[in-house]
Amino acid sequence: MPTYVYKFIDSGETIEIYQAFSDDALTQAPHPSDGKPRPVKKVFTPVGITFKGGGFYKTDSDTASSKTSKSSSSSGSDSASSASTTTAAPATKTETKSAPAK
Repeated sequence: MPTYVYKFIDSGETIEIYQAFSDDALTQAPHPSDGKPRPVKKVFTPVGITFKGGGFYKTDSDTASSKTSKSSSSSGSDSASSASTTTAAPATKTETKSAPAK
């Protein structure tokens, strides 16, 4: 059963009460100090939500769109600087193999 938080209207104190989903909200509850029923108000608290997977965060959806927007904005405004960066020669890698052991 879920736990609900209620606040006493006159004193501002809070209590937790276990109730079923089908139960109506309380209008009065026994006060812990004297046991007399007093008016209460239900307190709503934020619920923690966890999104799992990709695409839920700003950084997930921004990476693809920022790459295309940066390349389109730089190619139209400054062609000399973009040409120098795109014509750079790729680094070459040489690999040597040793003779197999007998």
